[in-house]
Amino acid sequence: MSSERKGSILQFATFQSSVDEGFWHGLCSLKLNKLKTDESPISITGFYTPCSNPHVSNHLNLLAESLPTEPSDELQTAATCGNRNKCSVPGTLYNTNTYEGYQSLDKKSLLKAEGKKIWDDIRSGKVEEDSSVLLRFLIISFADLKRFHFNYSVAFPALALDPPATLVDLKPASEWFTAEEVESVSACCNEWRMSCLTADVPFFLICISSNSHATIRPLKDFKACQHEDHKILFAFYDPYHGPSNPGWPLRNYLVFIYVRWNITKVPFLCYRENRGFADMGSSLVGEAIIEPSQVGQDEMHVPQVIGWEVNGKKKVSRHIDLSTSMDPTRMVISAADLNLKLMRWRQLPSLNLSMLSSTKCLLLGAGTLGCQVARMLMAWGVRKITLVDNGKVAMSNPLRQSLYTFDDSVKGDKKAVAAAESLRKIFPAVEAEGIVMAIPMPGHPVPSKDERGVLDDCTRLRELIESHDAVFLLTDTRESRWLPTLLCANANKLTVTAALGFDSFMVMRHGAGPLSAADESKTEPVSSLSADVEKMSLSHSDSKPRLGCYFCNDVVAPVDSTTNRTLDQQCTVTRPGLAPIASALAVELFVGILHHPLGISAEAGFGNSLDSGSSEQPLGILPHQIRGALSQFSQMILVGHSSNSCTACCPTVVAEYRKRGLDFVLQAINHPTYLEDLTGLTELMKSANTFELDWDDATDNDDDDFVEI
Repeated sequence: MSSERKGSILQFATFQSSVDEGFWHGLCSLKLNKLKTDESPISITGFYTPCSNPHVSNHLNLLAESLPTEPSDELQTAATCGNRNKCSVPGTLYNTNTYEGYQSLDKKSLLKAEGKKIWDDIRSGKVEEDSSVLLRFLIISFADLKRFHFNYSVAFPALALDPPATLVDLKPASEWFTAEEVESVSACCNEWRMSCLTADVPFFLICISSNSHATIRPLKDFKACQHEDHKILFAFYDPYHGPSNPGWPLRNYLVFIYVRWNITKVPFLCYRENRGFADMGSSLVGEAIIEPSQVGQDEMHVPQVIGWEVNGKKKVSRHIDLSTSMDPTRMVISAADLNLKLMRWRQLPSLNLSMLSSTKCLLLGAGTLGCQVARMLMAWGVRKITLVDNGKVAMSNPLRQSLYTFDDSVKGDKKAVAAAESLRKIFPAVEAEGIVMAIPMPGHPVPSKDERGVLDDCTRLRELIESHDAVFLLTDTRESRWLPTLLCANANKLTVTAALGFDSFMVMRHGAGPLSAADESKTEPVSSLSADVEKMSLSHSDSKPRLGCYFCNDVVAPVDSTTNRTLDQQCTVTRPGLAPIASALAVELFVGILHHPLGISAEAGFGNSLDSGSSEQPLGILPHQIRGALSQFSQMILVGHSSNSCTACCPTVVAEYRKRGLDFVLQAINHPTYLEDLTGLTELMKSANTFELDWDDATDNDDDDFVEI
C-alpha cells in the first residue's frame, strides 16, 4: 500500500448492547440473596460473535449467565474450551439501591476508570495473552424490585487517538485477496473458529506467505511473524454488517497495535461470517494510518475515553418494564392461562376465556365439595370465587378437604376464610372471598329473639346470589339448599347442585326460573304478579318443559335432617374418590352452560341422542342430571322436568316470595308444612292416603281385599 495515498478519517460503527430478560431475573436473585444493599462493582461477562447476517449487526449480549453465582466471584475469562457462538468479554456492573443514587453516578469518572483498565492491559502486555480485555464494557443500573422496572446505561470504553486515524482502501476481502488467498484465508479462519482453544478469541493475526498460503497466529506471535517476512493482517471479529465502516472493536485494537509495536500503517481484516462460515464477500480489508501522537509516550497519561451507548441519538438512560414477565403473580397468570389457550388453539376455538375469567361464582358450602369445586373453577380460568360457610376446620377435614391444613384445624379457623386464603396462596390472581354465614333452613325453627339475625342472613344471601353469575349448592344437608334454590329461581341464576351418598353422587343443573324477565320487576303490583302466576304453565313460550331443580321430585317440604340422628347419620360419610368426581362434573357442567347459546334454558342432552354426533357445542352434550355409583363404576344421565308443586322453584312459591318477601321465608322456616299447604302437596298426600285399589284376583283367598298406597 502506498503511504502517500490520502484517506478519510476512520469512522467506526457503534457497538450495541442487548440485555436479555434472564439477566434482570438473575440480577434480582443476586441482589435479594447475596448483594442485598451492597453497591460494590460486580464483575460480569458479555458475549458477542462475528456478524453472520449481511443485513443485521450482532450485539453484545448480556444473559443470565453473565452474572456471577457469588458477588465475590472473579470473572472467569479463560474457559477450558472456547465457544464459537459466545465470544466472552469482561465487564463491570454498578447497581445502585435507589434511583437517586443511579442518577448521581459520575458516569464520566466511571468510564475513565474502565478505560484505564484497558490502557493498563495494553501497557502490561496482558492483551497479548487475553485479547478480550480490549472490549471491556461497563453497565450502570437501578433495579426496582417492587415494580420490576430497570434503568440502565451501557458503555464500551474506547481510547481515542489524537489525531484520529485515517482509512484507505476499505473493500471486500474477496476483492483485496487473490483467489488463492481467499480460499486459504477462508479455510484457516474456519479452522480457527472450529478449534476448541481459539473459537472465542476475538483478535488474531493472519499471515500470508509468498505462495498465498495463509495461517492464523495469536497476537503474542507477532514478532515471530515479522521475521518470517509474511504479509500480516490484524484481524478481529467484527459484529457490524455494513460495507463502509469497520466495527467498534477496531478502535482499541489500533491503539494497542500503535502503542505496543509502534506500527503506524495497520492493514486489518474485519472478519464476518455467513451461516457460521467465513464469508470473504462481506468481510472487509482496509488500512488505517496512525499519525504520530502523544498517545503512549507518557505511560501515566491515559488517553481520552469515550463510549457511552446512545439511545436513539441521545446519550440517555434506558428503561425497561418487566412487570408483566417478572412479577410472580403475572408470571403465574401467564402460566395458568397457557393450558387454556392451548386448549382453545388445538381443540376448542370457541372457548371464551374472558367470559370464564369474569364470571363470578358463589359456592355455598366450603367442605369436601366446596374445596374441590373451587380448585376446578380456577383450573378453568375462573378468577372470582366467593365461599360461604359457617363451620370451623375440624381435625378430620384436611385429609379430604383440599384447601385446609393441619394448622387450620389446630387454630380452629373458619372454613370460608381459610379456604379463600388458601385459594389466594395457590393462585395469587384469584379474587377469593370467604364469608362466614349460616344459611336459614326449613325445619329449623327460629326463636323470636333470633329472628332479626336470621332475616339479616336471608337478606345477605339474596344479595350474594344476585351479585354473582353462578351459584353452586354444595352444603351437607338437604334443607340448607332450599332457600338458595328459591333465591336462584327468583333471580334466574345459573345454578348447579352436587350431592353425595356413601358411594353414589348426583350432579345437576337447575332449570331457568319460572317467571319471565318481564315479570321480574319487584315494583309491580301484587295483583299483576298473581295474574302472571295464574297464566303460567310448566312450559316456556316454545312449549318445551322447564328443567327441574333439586327439590322438584320431592313430595314433602325439606325438614331438619340432623336432629335425633346418630353421628354416622349426621356426617357426610362418603368414599374418598366420590367428591373429586362429582366436583369435576359440576364444574364441567357449569362451563358447558356458559358456552351454550341458550345458557340455563338449554335443553337436556343425552349421550345417546340421535343428534349428539352433529352437535356444534364445543364441549359436547349438556345433560340435566348426572348420577353415578362407585360401587358399580357406573354413570347415568337423567332428565327431570320441573314440578308445579315444587317447594322451591314452582311459580306459586316464587310468586309468594316476591309478594311477601322475608315474611314468607320466615314462615317457611318455622312451619315446613306451610310449603306443603301452599304448593298443594298436603292435598296430594291426603288423596294418596285415602286412595284405595280393588285387586280382583280370583286365585287370591286372602281376606285383605285392599292395599293402602
